[in-house]
Amino acid sequence: MRLKRKGMLKNNFVKLNVLVVLVAMVFSNTLKAQISTQTLNGSSGINTITSAVPFLLISPDSRSGAMGDAGVAISPDANAVHWNPAKLVFIDEMNDMGYSLSYSPWLRALVNDINLAYLSGYKRLDQFSTIGMSLRYFSLGSITFTDVYGQTIRDFNPNEFAVDLAYSRKLSNNFSAGLTARYIFSNLTGGTQVAGASTKPGQSVSTDLSFYYVSNPFDIGDMPSTVALGANISNIGAKMAYTENADRDFIPTNFRLGSAINMNLDEYNKFTFTFDANKLLIPTPPIYDPNDPNVILSGRDPNVGVATGMFGSFTDAPGSLINDGGNYTIENGSRFKEELREVNLSAGAEFLYSELFAVRAGYFYEHPTKGNRQFISFGAGIKYKVIGLDLSYILALTQQSPLANTIRFSIKFNLGNTGSSE
Repeated sequence: MRLKRKGMLKNNFVKLNVLVVLVAMVFSNTLKAQISTQTLNGSSGINTITSAVPFLLISPDSRSGAMGDAGVAISPDANAVHWNPAKLVFIDEMNDMGYSLSYSPWLRALVNDINLAYLSGYKRLDQFSTIGMSLRYFSLGSITFTDVYGQTIRDFNPNEFAVDLAYSRKLSNNFSAGLTARYIFSNLTGGTQVAGASTKPGQSVSTDLSFYYVSNPFDIGDMPSTVALGANISNIGAKMAYTENADRDFIPTNFRLGSAINMNLDEYNKFTFTFDANKLLIPTPPIYDPNDPNVILSGRDPNVGVATGMFGSFTDAPGSLINDGGNYTIENGSRFKEELREVNLSAGAEFLYSELFAVRAGYFYEHPTKGNRQFISFGAGIKYKVIGLDLSYILALTQQSPLANTIRFSIKFNLGNTGSSE
């Protein structure tokens, strides 16, 4: 089977390769990480961590997208279902329910018809609890499947989606916890047969466990301020497979930890600075012996269970090997350095005027050996009565980055307390 990509810019084969790699995840049983991209001469090469359904990690909304993909501890809105569901119960009590709809043309530097749509909402149950729901839909555009002779087999539109149901509960006046259940569906081939084997959509279920803390007001100088802390372990769930006999792949279990400082500069002007750190809780590919792909020279066997993979992800980086005439040794401190490189960093700021207009900016950093996503982002938001509109833009800092010029749009609706007697 071969793949041809429709809707590409002329003669741009890089764009075709992106889609081929995405669909090649279907046949992961033939792509075991037995050839590491790390070098064996003492230097540390590229060793990215991959998973099924990476679309679950894409920042879906414009507000956090404008702040460098930071969102676990910022003030809550309907998009907290993605970032930190525990925040939902701290949404302003004047808002009984709310909704948000976001859309992003994705990877437009490479292809012109991949997009992400995200719908989320919440409903307050009482002063101590709130529920949230979301639907995330990721379309990979149109693909033509062909056989080895170039004859068309069929056209297909690969797509993936996830449905969330979240519950947020106050445990004290300042602290809350959240729990999310998620169903994941990934259809990359539409059942097309490959080498006589039938493919199928990948399916999984997962859960998120989240926490949120916001301090009582205090003064920084003469400015009333608060500090918020947030944590979210997302996508804790079963592995996925796209064929009956394929090895099952990890879904992107992720640990997000962050903080935010909120300052009221005066009656009308507010400023927020936020910082997030993220780490995937799935195995890092080890370094295999180039002469015997069944022998691991450094690191651990990634074919483990979900719980083992999560807890082992903090100590399984293979580091850098030094090849001394066929005798391999681990470079001192290289394992710990690689573990640190697996933490992605986000920082962002938001200036809000009179609860009506906002400007935002942020920075995202991923180490070059772990994917090399580095960009600055900025955006703005405007609110009129119950409706808010947000826009964000990514300016990539690495050459030929697929994230360059990414735009996100979000529209939010916050509805008043329907149970009020006033």
